[in-house]
This record gives sequence, C-alpha cells and structure tokens, in this order.
Amino acid sequence: MNTLAAPGGLVRDTASSATIVNALTIDVEDYFQVSAFARHIPRSDWDSRECRIEQNIERTLALLSSAKAKATFFTLGWIAERYPDVVRRIASAGHELASHGFAHHRASEQTPKEFFADIRLAKAIIEDIAGCEVTGYRAPSFSIGTDNRWAFDAIAETGHRYSSSLYPIRHDHYGVPDAPRFAHEVRPGLLEIPVATVRLFNVNWPAGGGGYFRLLPYRLSRWSIRRINALDRKPAMFYFHPWELDAEQPRVEGPGIKTRIRHYLNLGRMEARLALLMREFTWDRADRVFLGAAAA
Repeated sequence: MNTLAAPGGLVRDTASSATIVNALTIDVEDYFQVSAFARHIPRSDWDSRECRIEQNIERTLALLSSAKAKATFFTLGWIAERYPDVVRRIASAGHELASHGFAHHRASEQTPKEFFADIRLAKAIIEDIAGCEVTGYRAPSFSIGTDNRWAFDAIAETGHRYSSSLYPIRHDHYGVPDAPRFAHEVRPGLLEIPVATVRLFNVNWPAGGGGYFRLLPYRLSRWSIRRINALDRKPAMFYFHPWELDAEQPRVEGPGIKTRIRHYLNLGRMEARLALLMREFTWDRADRVFLGAAAA
C-alpha cells in the first residue's frame, strides 16, 4: 500500500481512502502516585513504597511492540531520576519521551513560581538521562483550567512545543467543558492538544481513555474514536497508565468506595482491551501526529 504523510495526523493512502493516525500516550507514574491517593500516601512515603514501574513499563513496551505501534510517554521526573534505565528503554524503542512534571503536583495547587520550577526540573532530568529533547508536557490530572492559564506561559518559556493539559469535559476533579476539543495554539509556538471527546446533545463526552476506558464497555471507546476519525476527521488523543496493566498491585488502605472502584475495577481486562484497540486503529507518537516531527 502506498502512503504519503500529510499534516494533522493524516496518512493518505494513494490506493484507497485516507486513514487517520491517532496519538497513543502513556502517563508514566506508579499506582501510589495518583492524585486520588494523595491524601492517603504523602510524597514523603513514596520512596518506601513498592515501586512496580519497571515491570509495568516492560509490559507496556511489549504490548506496543506486538502491535507495531509507537507512543508518547509523559514521564514523571521523580520516576526518571530513580529509574533512568526505564527512560532509556523507552527512548531506545523509538517512543517519544515527554514530561508529566516532577512529583505529580497539580498545576492548580502550585504558584506560578513553583510550577515553573517543577516543569523545568522534570524536563532537564529526562533530557539529561535520555539524551533527547522533551517537547511535550501534560499536567497531572489535567489540572490547567480557566483559573491558571498562566501555566501556558511557563510551558512555552521552558521550551515545550505542545501541552496536553486541558480536558474539555465536566468532571468532579478537573475539566474545562467549554474548551476547544481539538489541537489549538494557546501561546505563539505552543499547541494545546486535549484528550479525545465526542460531542453529543451539546455536551462533550470522554473518549480518550483513562478510567473511562476500563470502567465502560470497550465498544463505546471504539465507537467514539471511530466517530472522531470519521465525522470530525481528526486524530484522537488517547491515554492510559502503566499501573492499569497491573492487577496484582498492592492495595492502598483508606480511600472510599468511589475511589477504589475508579482505580481497581477491570485492571485484569485492561491489557486485552488495549491490544484490541491497537489492532483496530492506527497509532503513533503525539509529536509526529500533531507536530509532524521527523522519526527519531
């Protein structure tokens, strides 16, 4: 099949119709670092916890290799600093390394000075370890909204070319429901690339992975991404976490039933669902889908 690269995530097949290339992304953090557990596991306890990131990244990389897919790994500086071989392994497999900040602080809970220092440190650590430029950033828990858009100034100033930090949905922990659904420039030279949503009944509905992908039937995610590709003619930004492949992870004591359901439900089904998703759609790194970056 003959193909020609085109802007905006399109690969044009000269023998048939155009196929959308979607962006596959992974938030590299461990099970004890998720925002929902922050009240129960202080950062001072992180080093004493059983860290399972190495084995879960290996499972993730094996899954991607089997599907012949490339992805973007939004990596915590805290993880990169303690597990440099994990970062090098991701880069050597041809995936994009991007930043998830240093210690999973929500941008909405930081001052501008703290935020700038956090993302500058994470970028420097990842670049130093991997020997490649970090151009992408994703705020923990999609924590950039209407009240802290100053964060985009810091993201641009620290040399990032794109962000994926807004989620244009209504959620109890984050979300800007009236934000643009697709990639748009928020500062000169800086794109914001939201996680995928579908528009139905004048409401944006989540379609880009995370807990929704585990908790809801797979066919709903498949329908949503197909709709975005076919109706909107846009690539979808999808994400998941390595800990979502790990049904044997230690259980955290203290969270309520709602948090436990969100975190633990269907962990054992996640790997098979992802394998199916990778077979049914075409995936690549976010930088190549949205920025047209040359192959690393």
